[in-house]
Amino acid sequence: MPKKVDHRERREVIARALWRVVERRGVTQLTMRVVAEEAGMSLGQLQHYFASRTAMLSFAMDFASEQTSVRVRQGLERLGNRPHPRDVLRVTLAEMLPLHADARATSRMSAAYVLEALHDRAVHEQARRGLTQGRSLVEELVRQAIADGYIGPGHDPATETNLLLALTGFTPLIELTVIEPREALAAIDAHLDRLFSGT
Repeated sequence: MPKKVDHRERREVIARALWRVVERRGVTQLTMRVVAEEAGMSLGQLQHYFASRTAMLSFAMDFASEQTSVRVRQGLERLGNRPHPRDVLRVTLAEMLPLHADARATSRMSAAYVLEALHDRAVHEQARRGLTQGRSLVEELVRQAIADGYIGPGHDPATETNLLLALTGFTPLIELTVIEPREALAAIDAHLDRLFSGT
């Protein structure tokens, strides 16, 4: 009896191959043929799972977002029950930066996706929805921290959310070795300390 193929698993294999292509060669080399070679399959096999480059890229980006969420969840589990909101925000921000191999892969994938989104309306809408959803989750954390008295009531949740997410802008500085990862984390800690001390 022929072995049943797990389509989701094969799609994830392709997505990881796409990440590797982006990481090693850059987005300009991102073709279905190159990804198929990286995944160890024929172009025809890859096209069985993805009808177009855009469909393949969109799935790879969704998968990257899922993996980031998994890493954040694992980080929060390590904090134990009822973690301090400052620690929750630190884990969330740190996992958005290219501080280790998995995060670098998903970070570079995200950068490639944003470039694609600038020129493809369908990709743009999907990317915008994802970023909007992620931003809303951070703002919800900030609003709850204000409501619970961890952050002073004089802080505007929307502005504080934007400032926190601006800290993920350290990505190119880390990638191009302008600053060290520890320097980015130190800046995140300094900002969170000020936010939660009320100054």
